[in-house]
Amino acid sequence: MTGRPLRVGLVGYGLAGSVFHAPLIAATEGLVLDTVVTSAPERRRQAREAFPDVRFAASADELWDRSGELDLVVIASPNKTHVPLATAALKAGLPVVVDKPVAGTAAEARGLAGLAEERGLLLSVFQNRRWDNDFLTLRSLIERGELGDVQRFESRFERWRPRLKGGWRESGAPEEFGGLLYDLGSHVVDQALVLFGPATRVYAEADVRREGAEADDDTFLAVTHASGVRSHLYVSATAAQLGPRFRVLGSRAGYVKHGLDPQEGALREGGRPGPGWGTEPESMWGRLGAGESPLTGGGTPVPSLPGDYPAYYASIAAALRDGTPPPVTAREAAAALDVLEAARRSARDGVAVTL
Repeated sequence: MTGRPLRVGLVGYGLAGSVFHAPLIAATEGLVLDTVVTSAPERRRQAREAFPDVRFAASADELWDRSGELDLVVIASPNKTHVPLATAALKAGLPVVVDKPVAGTAAEARGLAGLAEERGLLLSVFQNRRWDNDFLTLRSLIERGELGDVQRFESRFERWRPRLKGGWRESGAPEEFGGLLYDLGSHVVDQALVLFGPATRVYAEADVRREGAEADDDTFLAVTHASGVRSHLYVSATAAQLGPRFRVLGSRAGYVKHGLDPQEGALREGGRPGPGWGTEPESMWGRLGAGESPLTGGGTPVPSLPGDYPAYYASIAAALRDGTPPPVTAREAAAALDVLEAARRSARDGVAVTL
């Protein structure tokens, strides 16, 4: 792999593949988007327009047949295909990045991790929101002791989408792992575990609010961490008024941040990483303080660190070339799936689940 770009095969060119993975791969020094797997003519046209030198394959099996021409496979296809495709790629001798959730169960995720370890291959999960601007800023505040001992972490990923969009993400079929618990819940749970460590207890409420909906679209999780921190996590498509993205309460101060990291919006609009990437205006900065609401001027504005999704694939390239640890491991993703599985059981049975 030394001295030449690492060649990447991308399986899937829907939302995840076209908006997140392809642009970030192409923007990473040392990586080149070599092949996109899609049989849809319109998606091929879009990919060719964005990446004129890209090759195409109609099926993942074509990638395995020419595995010697690739250095990495990225799986950005529907959830139900993640485990079989990742298994096939590893058996073909290819390092793998899988979009979240890596699997439907923690056991499957650990099975994939074991296969990768057995074969000495990289396996990483795309948890891009570890590089959101608000998360990076909050992590820095905690590490500097600005909040004191954190007692409660409130995290919201809320949207107002009263009408269904359709597609597998809203499907109630068990094999699809649709619904917000596994979609946006994968992000908020991962962030909570990164910040505050393993979970010991989970309570959840999951509702299906919209007419015609089959999967949860308004879900709440209460997670108790071994560290003593309590995380209250909200994911919703039916929030008519959006709450703060983060409200974090500590023994010394609290931090409140509204609004979403700007990187997804920029990528959706065709933006590409470059100077000024991931920054936001001062009007969107969170506030740090105690005793007053930030909405009435309480606290001090905290400059948001730039969001940095490109750091994920830069770390993947370094891991492949230099053997450094991957930015997110499958075993970390399995720990998040332990929480999601416990949440699903809690919501179904109306009980708190001890891990």
